[in-house]
Amino acid sequence: MNPPSPEASPIGARFATLARQGRCALMPFLMAGDPDLATTAACLLALQDQGADLVELGIPYSDPLADGPVIQAAAGRALAAGATCAGVLDMLSGLRGRLHVPVVLFTYANPLLNVGVAAFCDRAAAAGATGLVVPDLPLEEAQRLSPTVAAAGLDMVLLAAPTTSPRRMARIARTSRGFIYLVSVTGVTGTREQMDHRVASLIGQLKSLARQPVAVGFGISTAAHARQVRLWGSDGAIVGSAFVKRIAAAGPSDHPAMVAGAFCAELRQGLDSPAPAN
Repeated sequence: MNPPSPEASPIGARFATLARQGRCALMPFLMAGDPDLATTAACLLALQDQGADLVELGIPYSDPLADGPVIQAAAGRALAAGATCAGVLDMLSGLRGRLHVPVVLFTYANPLLNVGVAAFCDRAAAAGATGLVVPDLPLEEAQRLSPTVAAAGLDMVLLAAPTTSPRRMARIARTSRGFIYLVSVTGVTGTREQMDHRVASLIGQLKSLARQPVAVGFGISTAAHARQVRLWGSDGAIVGSAFVKRIAAAGPSDHPAMVAGAFCAELRQGLDSPAPAN
């Protein structure tokens, strides 16, 4: 079965608009509830104001298998502060009418199944979410659950990795909605010194198989990294641990939302800078 038009959802429409403008999507990641949900709400609005095109919002979980130490620690702090799945969605719902960028929820299979896939997706969509990433959900389960997610009006975004075979990439391309999340490294989230040049060929391979945009994540931590994946042909740059670290390190005189916004503006400038002349 062929996927629907890439523009058939808020996420797809945002990528399509950027493509017409010749721009690459900037997608920051935040851990909801770190240090508290009120700060997360302020950060979401600041990111929107400073050039984020979409936002990936993590729901804290006690066993985040795909995450490195920075995001694991953030999830632990959020849980210790009392953040819950219901509380995160209530916070997001409270921003309706003010937050206009598509929000992609990042969660794990256990919390999703504990609530119930249909119930979770209905609640998430009602709160204003537009997509869902579940990194530990196998492709076969994602294919089975995708109609339920779609029925709620959400895009189920699937991940491809450097170790994904071409045959499996083709199946991911048929199932993923909104965009395909290309993991740039074999490992967990975290900042890296430089981007692996294999990512360039992976972007090309995925784009030859998919109608959906391709966004690269895991390891992008500087404006130079974001610009590099744009030059390699990526439709989006996802930046996580670098935002989480800055928010956690914000001092008493620096509100985390101001810190997040300033870094977002820096990344936006890097993504929009012209390609060097040959």
